[in-house]
Amino acid sequence: MSRKIIHYPNEILARKAAPITEITDEIKELAKEMSEIMYDNEGIGLAAPQVGESIRLITVDLSGPEKREDLQVFVNPEIVAREGEIETEEGCLSVIGYRAKVKRAAKIKFKALDLEGKEVEFDAEDLYAVCLQHELDHLDGILFIDHISRLKRNLYEKRLKKWLRKRKNV
Repeated sequence: MSRKIIHYPNEILARKAAPITEITDEIKELAKEMSEIMYDNEGIGLAAPQVGESIRLITVDLSGPEKREDLQVFVNPEIVAREGEIETEEGCLSVIGYRAKVKRAAKIKFKALDLEGKEVEFDAEDLYAVCLQHELDHLDGILFIDHISRLKRNLYEKRLKKWLRKRKNV
């Protein structure tokens, strides 16, 4: 496995990802690798930009990272409707050492392709809806820290710079 998690402030995380025009063996292999990276890093979702690929592909498994029983891979996902509001604490594999409360839609209607090219459409709510919205944000160059106050974001960035300086000196 050659890919690794890309961390903020890497510029690929701020880019809008390109649609996938064909589901190739390379895309399927990337999805497999992404799921392994997601599990190895104890995540429940991962978007392709987080491993350096600016394409519209996500993996999700709410049973993880322990059980790994419900892996789902979505190609060119989109949210077609949103309803209500929920505030939950989020973290991100690409945002080192930080969690924050974020407001998102409580329920969504979601549409994508699976790895066989079949269209899937369903309603999701609560944690599932939050996770899908979080991963789709990655595809649009948005991180969960883009949803928090400027003050909290500045505090995080200062802490990150300090941590990175310390790490360089080790």
